[in-house]
Amino acid sequence: MTLDINSIISNTFYIILILSAMPLITSLTIGLLVSVFQAVTQIQDASLAFIPKVVAVFIVILLSLNWSLEVLQTFSIELFQQISEYGKR
Repeated sequence: MTLDINSIISNTFYIILILSAMPLITSLTIGLLVSVFQAVTQIQDASLAFIPKVVAVFIVILLSLNWSLEVLQTFSIELFQQISEYGKR
């Protein structure tokens, strides 16, 4: 087994993409809904767009925290195993 830097980098970017997808999609969805609401009602308040996104992203992060930590733990364990096997050579 070799320590392949390209696979480590690609796995790292994949983990980053997977872990950041849920909060980003939530923020985009809430932002779109609030923008439509603002356009329909002609209410132009900056806090109306900001506060719901922050609350929704916070809730999504709290709900997915267990899964996120599990993914990071699995990735870290695999990475350290690869490093230790490479160091035995």
